[in-house]
Amino acid sequence: MKVRLIRNATLVVEYAGKKFLVDPFLAEKGTLPPFPAFTKNEQYNPLVQLPVSLEDLIKGVDAIIVTHLHYDHFDEAAKEVLPKNVKMFVQNEEDATEIKKAGFQDIEVLSDSTSFEGIQLVKTKGEHGRGEVLHLAGAVCGVVFNHPDEKRLYVAGDTVWYEDVQKEIETHQPEVIVVNGGDAQLTEGGSLIMGKDDIYEVHKAAPNAVIVSVHMEAVNHWTLSRAELKSFLNEKGITSNVFVPDDGESYTF
Repeated sequence: MKVRLIRNATLVVEYAGKKFLVDPFLAEKGTLPPFPAFTKNEQYNPLVQLPVSLEDLIKGVDAIIVTHLHYDHFDEAAKEVLPKNVKMFVQNEEDATEIKKAGFQDIEVLSDSTSFEGIQLVKTKGEHGRGEVLHLAGAVCGVVFNHPDEKRLYVAGDTVWYEDVQKEIETHQPEVIVVNGGDAQLTEGGSLIMGKDDIYEVHKAAPNAVIVSVHMEAVNHWTLSRAELKSFLNEKGITSNVFVPDDGESYTF
């Protein structure tokens, strides 16, 4: 498999001969309003430009996975430029209904036994924060990719560390895990996605897995930088287990 970070949580996953685009956030730099950020950062989103052209990004995509409908995972630009006949996987019927309104025609709700071109796709649980903020953040999911010719991949999505993430790791025994780091926080309510301590918990739960931390430094409510995370990983002695890619960087496993 090849996993490439595009920007924020947008990934290109080449797996068992198929190209997946995950959580397409395709807007031009600075064209979308800021989230109400704990850091009082009022920069417009996204904070950085895409590292590739839209044409190159979309070319050859076999399927798209949208873990939830927050605009930094599926935005108006994505609705405009993605081919309407492409296969799309979503977390629930509510999201499917919304995406159908944008003209997409081939939408399937993920389950624990979804299959696409011989690849098993398993919907996983997630919580987009802790406590009261969950009511504001709404439902999210992750997905496990499984194929006999590939290592097992777990894309955790917008979730913090909690007991169900540990259960997903115990159940699926992933060899590669993509987590959304960056410790994004709204004005109040705490972390919406993983921070450095959450990522360390993922490592402890899957000490032999490679972990890739994305969703960093691309939207205005991030609080954990790549540099700070790398320093933390160095202190813990796990830099060979946890990767922190730059936008556009890829890994082959």
